[in-house]
Amino acid sequence: MKTVSNFLKGFLDGLPIGIGYLSVSFAFGIMAVGSGLSPLEALLISMTNLTSAGQLAAVPIIASGGSFVELAMTQLIINSRYALMSVALSQKLDKKVKLWHRFLIAFGNTDEIFAVSMGKKGSVGKTYFFGLMLSPWLGWSLGTILGALAGSALPDIITSSLNIAIYAMLISIFVPKAKNHLPTALCVITAVAISCAFNFLPFLAEFSSQYGGFVIIICAVVSSAVFAVLFPVKEEEGKADEC
Repeated sequence: MKTVSNFLKGFLDGLPIGIGYLSVSFAFGIMAVGSGLSPLEALLISMTNLTSAGQLAAVPIIASGGSFVELAMTQLIINSRYALMSVALSQKLDKKVKLWHRFLIAFGNTDEIFAVSMGKKGSVGKTYFFGLMLSPWLGWSLGTILGALAGSALPDIITSSLNIAIYAMLISIFVPKAKNHLPTALCVITAVAISCAFNFLPFLAEFSSQYGGFVIIICAVVSSAVFAVLFPVKEEEGKADEC
């Protein structure tokens, strides 16, 4: 009974996350179908991934026939933060959680799930975490298939307008930080400028048309590396952020 109770507690704690994911993944489903993927392909992507930014970056690469190297490197860079989050979460998990359970838990370690689990008093058991990740996974998958089916049925003018929703979600992630932290704002502007250069400068545009996935990698790595050197995070600032 305690196992069922812990699982249900986790499921209920994750329910608000799942509801939020449903609306975001609805937009992803529309975008995926609009890029040429089938509803089933869009659903499979969401069922095997829980990374909105990673999926958003992956769809254009897949749709344009990009290489596996482009796809893998893009995902590695975009989702590298999860490695650090998983290290922190591993210290929070109950000592009884086995290695293969940790692999399953790593699959569901998104930003929001991480925040809820880390905010829970005491250690976190596998049963609770499985319940916690199930709600968001269901919401993400359900929203994707609903959006994909809607994208196949709705007029183009409506689906095009709904595509904006997922970009609005990504903008909402970095704008609050950029408003209060000048280096972050400058880093974003630099990445945008590099991306524009790859679109409008003739010799770079040719590269972009052939290796679009690598453009994302270049923009992210170059801008972040430059500002990591120019504005390194001080130890005191890092401690404040952790608290």
